[in-house]
Amino acid sequence: MSAILTSTRAIEIHDAPAQSGLFITQPYEQYSEENHEAWRRLYARMLPKWELYANPHFLKGIGALSLDPQRIPRLDDVNRFLRPLTGFRAKAVSGYVPAFQFFDCLRQREFPTTITIRRSDQLDYLPEPDIFHDIAGHVPMHTDPHFAETLMRFGECARTAAKLDAPVEQLTSIIRAMARFFWFTIEFGLMRHGGGLKVYGSGLLSSYGEIERAIESPSVQRYPLRLEWVINQGFEIDHYQPLLFIVDSFEHLYELVGELEEWMVQGHLDNVAPGEPLVREEDLLSFRAD
Repeated sequence: MSAILTSTRAIEIHDAPAQSGLFITQPYEQYSEENHEAWRRLYARMLPKWELYANPHFLKGIGALSLDPQRIPRLDDVNRFLRPLTGFRAKAVSGYVPAFQFFDCLRQREFPTTITIRRSDQLDYLPEPDIFHDIAGHVPMHTDPHFAETLMRFGECARTAAKLDAPVEQLTSIIRAMARFFWFTIEFGLMRHGGGLKVYGSGLLSSYGEIERAIESPSVQRYPLRLEWVINQGFEIDHYQPLLFIVDSFEHLYELVGELEEWMVQGHLDNVAPGEPLVREEDLLSFRAD
């Protein structure tokens, strides 16, 4: 009997064929019909939301990837369409990827991809990533050359942090600042478009309960992104986000990543405001292992 690759209760992921380092081979035959049904329901519910609220680069990317609305995609099929466009590829991982390794994968145009999928009773929101978040939320953005270069630039920023050989307190602050920047841009970012706002952050693009709220709700605070605000702003992952930041374009976002790196070298990230997110010991060690 094949296992169901359901978030929080998958039982055979660690037995999946291992590749080099962090990566495994997607154990595709282990997906159950329940898993495919969750994908179908997620995709069908999100499609009209994407058409209303997603940025045009994402919509173009969804078309370019030829994702199957009915079945969880095989990563090999996704990469067949993705790699010729930007050189990026999705690579399966069995669990949490420490911070430096994750960012360094982006530098190498590799995206660590979760292979489990959320339960049927968690379709609206899931705090941790799943394959719908990663493939339907993140990867369509990777088809855009400007966005792909921005991800690579962020990976270079992480490598600069690793080369600083900073003491623990300083490195903890730097990692927290980078995590906050990534959260408020790549995961939960808004972009100006046609006199209004569109969503480009994958956490919003993969959440039926949050994507409309991000644009329409009067209870959400939305501000132009200023680096000093973002790196000092904590966030929590277990509820809808009350505060979002806006960029003008992916070129603007690329420039902001460069500015983040400059601030790091100049010491401006050494003492950011304490609070969330907490920095795991394995994340600290990952920056030392390079």
